[in-house]
Amino acid sequence: MGKTLPQTLFTLLCTALLALCVPCTVLASGGHASLPQNLPIYWIIPFVCMLLSIAIAPLTIPHFWEHHFGKVAVFWAFAFLVPCTISFGPMVALHEFLHAILTDYMPFIILLFSLFTVAGGVRLKGSMVGTPVVNTAILGVGTVLASWMGTTGAAMLLIRPILRANAHRRYRVHSVVFFIFLVANIGGSLTPLGDPPLFLGFLKGVSFFWTTTHLFTKTLLVAGILLALYFLLDSILYAREGKPVPVKDESGEKFGLEGKINLLLLACIVISVLASGILDFGIWISVMGVELAGQNILRDLCLLLIAALSWQLTDRHSRVLNDFTWGPILEVAKLFFGIFLSMIPAIAILRAGTNGALASVIELVTSNGQPVNSMYFWLAGALSSFLDNAPTYLVFFNTAGGDPVHLMTDYAGTLAAISAGAVFMGANTYIGNAPNFMVRSIAEEQGVPMPSFFGYMVWSCGILLPIFALLTWLFFI
Repeated sequence: MGKTLPQTLFTLLCTALLALCVPCTVLASGGHASLPQNLPIYWIIPFVCMLLSIAIAPLTIPHFWEHHFGKVAVFWAFAFLVPCTISFGPMVALHEFLHAILTDYMPFIILLFSLFTVAGGVRLKGSMVGTPVVNTAILGVGTVLASWMGTTGAAMLLIRPILRANAHRRYRVHSVVFFIFLVANIGGSLTPLGDPPLFLGFLKGVSFFWTTTHLFTKTLLVAGILLALYFLLDSILYAREGKPVPVKDESGEKFGLEGKINLLLLACIVISVLASGILDFGIWISVMGVELAGQNILRDLCLLLIAALSWQLTDRHSRVLNDFTWGPILEVAKLFFGIFLSMIPAIAILRAGTNGALASVIELVTSNGQPVNSMYFWLAGALSSFLDNAPTYLVFFNTAGGDPVHLMTDYAGTLAAISAGAVFMGANTYIGNAPNFMVRSIAEEQGVPMPSFFGYMVWSCGILLPIFALLTWLFFI
């Protein structure tokens, strides 16, 4: 399985600390400065170039990209950090770096790492044949699970079973694409456990089951259309293949689950994340003005402990049979290192609201003092497709007034538009939501020739945008 768990942890930590080139003596707590609110739009060039690298390099220079994509990610991170140091001073650059790494990137990677490790220890035994009915059932189950164990948890739990079930099929790309649509994104719209932006809303005072009641019809409509489209497409392709039958499984394994302890550990991950949003242990550490709350530190330590327990308690041979390797999580860690750092100015400009370079965009969501729900849906969604959907949700939540009681009642349609946009449109790109890229990496590792960055967007724009247009017409106008 390649690297061992300690080696993988070491690699992840090295990735997180790679850009820390300023002497450690400046890490003492103290005052700090941030990026100015009037940051010009050209500061997002490194982020745009990072996205273009992911989109173009695998097609134009595949050999170079395969061996050096981590270095490319670090380069674009420095393409922001170095000019930031020159323009605003080393303390500003260091503060922005530490804030992105300690409060965003490390919790993000630790959560993905724990879910990847734990879900990778669950193996579905026996033969499951990837017929249209079976495949649609897996997608349906995953869509339901996503709201209760998170899109990442559901995606990591079910991506390998659906890949194995379809290993004998000629056409497999469409199954992974619809898996990303449904399990890795749209299915996570009904509870704060499903997707990070909804969890932020919960922390801001939105009731736990508010999204369950107000997004249920919308989610059911989108998921129902996608499942029907998938079943139709898969049936056509299955017939074109001649309804292939896989080679008979000679192992004699009965249908069942192996590594059931990991299901309990998955529940522990969900509880840890939920508890960190409810408990308040105050600030335990402050580094250059970056404050780390006790409950968040404990959560991350618990997640690492859960991952270690999963590794120790799961039979190694079972992981081998489950096609488990560390490659996908390492690829995600390296690429998102560059993404999280290069997108710092983009998030800063967005947070500046009407005082920032994107003021004209922010102003589109209001007309004559009233919210324009359709624009909230599309703008929150469009920006969430390329930026971190959690801060994007928060920006529009505050733009709409920021009062959870008012938004849940008088402006329920506006809050529903923001929530649906941030969650649903994460499916528009590979980087729109955390599990998207990891699902793609696992699929490619299993021999599925996944579309490029822009190739995937052809799928998402062609299939999802008409559905989102219908959703807008029915609910947000």
